[in-house]
Amino acid sequence: MIEDILWGLWNGLTAWPLLIFQVFGIWDQYPVYNVGRDGGWYVFGFLLGSGSPFFGVFGGREATR
Repeated sequence: MIEDILWGLWNGLTAWPLLIFQVFGIWDQYPVYNVGRDGGWYVFGFLLGSGSPFFGVFGGREATR
């Protein structure tokens, strides 16, 4: 279970650069999504990882007063 979440999180975090690389034909052998691990916990980790730039996981700016 935790292994699937961590793999999903890792693949989600690396999905954005891999997507850009695949658009330009670089690193075609590396898939964006691991179909072999497809399952509920992997999907959950993948969504957390791929959505993290939008949800501020990488750290956002602090509110200034």
